[in-house]
Amino acid sequence: MRYLRSDGRVAIRRPRPGDEAEFVAAARRSRDLHHPWLSAPDDGERYAAYLRKVRGRDSAGFLFCDRATGEIAGYATISGIVLGALRGGYLGYAAFRPYAGTGHATAGVRLVIGYAFGPLGLHRLEANIQPGNEPSKRLARRLGFRLEGFSPDYLFIDGAWRDHERWAITAPAPG
Repeated sequence: MRYLRSDGRVAIRRPRPGDEAEFVAAARRSRDLHHPWLSAPDDGERYAAYLRKVRGRDSAGFLFCDRATGEIAGYATISGIVLGALRGGYLGYAAFRPYAGTGHATAGVRLVIGYAFGPLGLHRLEANIQPGNEPSKRLARRLGFRLEGFSPDYLFIDGAWRDHERWAITAPAPG
């Protein structure tokens, strides 16, 4: 398996069509973990749409995998990528059962951030997190994101417009 980055225990790679069965099964067994924060692609049609999205010019998708088993432990997406003076994007992430709470998501998102600030050439990532999603906010804090603000009725999720906190991180200054 060719990985983009690894920390020894966790590695990241791009999603492929051949990952559909494993990804969909992981999303299905993790529905209660993700609800109401997000809805991961949990059927073939939604997974195919996810692949089309992350292969676009303004998005990038990553799977974080357990190195010992090769299993998909979670995923991250950088969407709304803008280059030029901003060089930023929006980061979303989720762990799958049984890897939630094991550090795989923290390690995977850390690797994605490094890849974003390295090969992708980005300077800023923003994670929009619903106020009650404490696990996601703890992960953001652990990785150095700072709380920048609050956006009422920001994203339409699970049938309603949801408030979000805006968390962001920027690339370290060169030197």
